[in-house]
Amino acid sequence: MSAQITPILLCGGSGTRLWPLSRKSYPKQFARLMGSESLFQASAKRLTGAGFAAPMVLTGDPFRFIVTEQLAAIEQAPSAILIEPEGRNTAPAILAAALFLEREDSQALMLVAPSDHVIPDAAAFRTAVQAAVPRAEAGDLITFGISPDHPETGYGYLELAPGAQPQASTPQKLARFVEKPDAARAAEMLSLGNFLWNAGIFLFTAATIRAAYEKHAPALIKGVQAALDGAQTDLGFTRLAPEPWGQIEDISVDYAIMEKADNLAVMPYGAGWSDLGGWDAVWRESGPDAAGNVASERATAIDCSDSLLRSESERLQLVGIGLKDIIAVAMDDAVLVAHKSEAQRVKEAVAALKAKGASQAVQLPRDYRPWGWYESLVIGTRFQVKRIVVHPGAALSLQSHHHRSEHWIVVEGTARVTVDETVKLVTENQSVYIPLGAVHRMENPGKVPMVLIEVQTGTYFGEDDIIRYEDVYARS
Repeated sequence: MSAQITPILLCGGSGTRLWPLSRKSYPKQFARLMGSESLFQASAKRLTGAGFAAPMVLTGDPFRFIVTEQLAAIEQAPSAILIEPEGRNTAPAILAAALFLEREDSQALMLVAPSDHVIPDAAAFRTAVQAAVPRAEAGDLITFGISPDHPETGYGYLELAPGAQPQASTPQKLARFVEKPDAARAAEMLSLGNFLWNAGIFLFTAATIRAAYEKHAPALIKGVQAALDGAQTDLGFTRLAPEPWGQIEDISVDYAIMEKADNLAVMPYGAGWSDLGGWDAVWRESGPDAAGNVASERATAIDCSDSLLRSESERLQLVGIGLKDIIAVAMDDAVLVAHKSEAQRVKEAVAALKAKGASQAVQLPRDYRPWGWYESLVIGTRFQVKRIVVHPGAALSLQSHHHRSEHWIVVEGTARVTVDETVKLVTENQSVYIPLGAVHRMENPGKVPMVLIEVQTGTYFGEDDIIRYEDVYARS
């Protein structure tokens, strides 16, 4: 029996093409774009069961607690979570995972997979992965190619070698990688029948991929190894050393390795896949109705066709009348309206908002923290009102503020509140006042989420007006 496969889940990226739901503060892999689970949770669940070890996750520092929380929600425990000090693209990330695994087993099988893809038939995909294992164990670098069903310009392509079978159930010989084409070239490749979409999913042993880096990208090895050697561990996370990591070239694994390697094979896969690279893909994968529409629970389509109407706000009803080929996505703080054919230009909207200094470009209204989340309900010149949700057993840092005082009203659950030397329980419909400068903390000692309304009064309400004295989450 083959060795177990360790899934390597890549959790970087900013997801700008799915703005406003996906933003830098909470990118698309963590959002519930399709169904009740996030794309990250669906990816983790897909790569479980017989033949699979616990996953390794590579992510950035802002997302480390989102990763653990979402894995815990589906009752999964990772084998490791590697924290990248900054994004350096896929080549350094994959090498870090390989060198980390190689410490224990140089022949460890690695299945590298982005965590923001949709693969509806998980069983069929696991079958394809297992079919590729013998070639991976024999020393090949296996990439997964998706059978195209339309002339897509948003994906790179894989050209099969002469005689290779695009519908085969075993790995095939690969001729070359092809850059994202224009519309005419995409249509031509679809008609030729010997091209597959490049899914960015790979299977190989740690030793095989290390040898590929030694041959094709030796400069990366020294920096990544130094970042691993200098890594710090806290709260179960492995933080790669920032100084050597910051000197590493920002480069994709396709450019660094795959386009140069001669021991490549491609595993065809035709049972459904999407990287959800734009709202047009979300529309397509969501299963449009007879009129071609996809409407969320709080959206209504009247005499519309081939459109996506989606409201992400509990208090906002979105109505479209007489629309055709339109994408409309509404949130509490931002609304996107675009022609479906222009879906790939949404990232231009993000750039334009950044240039204007609009916080909506990168920040969601709901701010996720290790202990839970909060959102601003009302902001005035001398006050701010927030809703704060604290997970069971979680606690905010022991802190004080220079510029604001706070009133806390518990509306659900029970809070344990510290104000200077006083510690007391505050239950539903009770409140407590935190004077300016007081050292304070809130905790949830219960078994259910605790919700409170916080009214801040003062001259400045920025999150940088926090002096932390103790913090269980090792934040500065």
